[in-house]
Amino acid sequence: MNRLNTKRTAVKLLIMLVIMGVLFGVGMAKGIFSSVEGVVKDFHVNLSSILKVVIMASLVLAIENLILFILSLVKPKKSRSQTILSVACNAIRYITAIVILCWGLTILGANVGTIVAGVGILALIVGFGANSLIADLVTGIFMIFENQYNVGDFIEVAGFRGRVTSIGIRTTCITDMGGNVKIINNSDMSNILNRSSHASKAVSSIGIPYDADLEKLEAKIPELMKEIYTKYSSVLKSEPEYLGVDELADSSVVLKFIVEVDDANIYAATRILNRELLLGFKKAGVEVPFPQVDVHQK
Repeated sequence: MNRLNTKRTAVKLLIMLVIMGVLFGVGMAKGIFSSVEGVVKDFHVNLSSILKVVIMASLVLAIENLILFILSLVKPKKSRSQTILSVACNAIRYITAIVILCWGLTILGANVGTIVAGVGILALIVGFGANSLIADLVTGIFMIFENQYNVGDFIEVAGFRGRVTSIGIRTTCITDMGGNVKIINNSDMSNILNRSSHASKAVSSIGIPYDADLEKLEAKIPELMKEIYTKYSSVLKSEPEYLGVDELADSSVVLKFIVEVDDANIYAATRILNRELLLGFKKAGVEVPFPQVDVHQK
C-alpha cells in the first residue's frame, strides 16, 4: 500500500511539473514576464522608504489589533454568531497581511497593478501546486453558508470527537474532553457527525445476581430514577429510563439504563448513572456481583 501511494505521489508530481513547465514556456514566449523586469527597476529601496514601510506596517497592525480587541469584547450567545465572529477574525488577519504587502510595494515604488498582471501566470502555476489550499478555502466558505456546524458544537470527524473551538478560512480547530486540540483542514472535514443538533444518550449497564428478586427491584426503579434526576437535573435533560434486561451474562443479569443529555455531559452522565445505580441497588438490598468461577471436584 505504501509503495502504491508513493507511485501515485510521484506520478502526480511529474504531471504537475510538466504542466508548470508548459505554462512557464508559454509565458516566456508571450513576453508575459517582461513587465516584471520594469517593475523591479522602479524600486526605490533606501532608508527613508524602509522607514515608511515600517511605520505603515506598524499602523496597519495597530488597527488590526484594535479591531480584534473590539471583536473580542463581543460575546455572542448563539453558535452561528460565534462562527461568523471566528471567521471574521481569521479573515482580518489575512486582509492585514495583503494590505501590508501591497501598500509596502507601492511605497517602494512598485506598480502593484503591473505586478499582478505580470505575475498572473505565476499565480496560475502556484495554483496547481496549492490546490489543497484552494480546496480548503472553497470548502470553508461552503460550510459556513450551509451551516453544517458552528463554534461550540460537538462533532465527530475522522474518529476524533470534541467541541469546535474556532473556524477559520482554511482550518477548523476541535478540542476533545482531554483538552487535546486537533487542527483539521476544511477540505478534510467530511462525513461529519454533528452531535449538537440533537440530544445524546448516556448509557449505563449494571448487573444483578441471578438469585435477586428482579420483579421486586423493578418496582423500586421508577422512584430511584426520579431521585437521580432531581439530584442531577443540571446535567440530565430528563429522568433516566430503564430499558429492561439487556443480557444474561455468565455471572449476572445485566440491566440497561439510558438518559438524554447534551453531548458535552455524556461521559459525566454515564459516571453519574453508574454511581447512583450502584448505591441505589445496595440500598434496595441487591449487591452488584463480580465475576465468579464455580469449580466442581469429584
